[in-house]
Amino acid sequence: MSPNITLILVAATLLGTGVYLLLARSIVRALVGFLLMGNGINILFMVASGPAGDVPILDQGDPDQMADPIPQALVLTAIVITLAMTAFVLSLAHRAWQLGRDDLLEDDEESARIHRRAEENDMSGESTDDADVIAAEFAEEDTGEEER
Repeated sequence: MSPNITLILVAATLLGTGVYLLLARSIVRALVGFLLMGNGINILFMVASGPAGDVPILDQGDPDQMADPIPQALVLTAIVITLAMTAFVLSLAHRAWQLGRDDLLEDDEESARIHRRAEENDMSGESTDDADVIAAEFAEEDTGEEER
């Protein structure tokens, strides 16, 4: 039996759209992308599990015609994990909205510094000059927070 091409296309569309939204800078869009990806993966699990069969209960029905319970268990586990991640990301989005009235993620200064060093192809250990610059940046940040 061949897999249902419609379900495969739906799963591929959900996964593609989910990845696109997950790469957005908005927390809410990333959450929707995560949910779409989770649903697409669940559909792929069910498509990959094969054709529907009898209920997998011992001593009832032909063992050759029983459905495999492992993909069903994986989908149920994925649903629980998706629910927990959704609650966590919603709490992050709510907190970001409370603090900044915006759900866009800001650029991380440490990440920008690492990218600058990678562009300069200087991935060797930090020199003493870099350590002094970093210490000065942290000192400025600490004094700025104390003044607030």
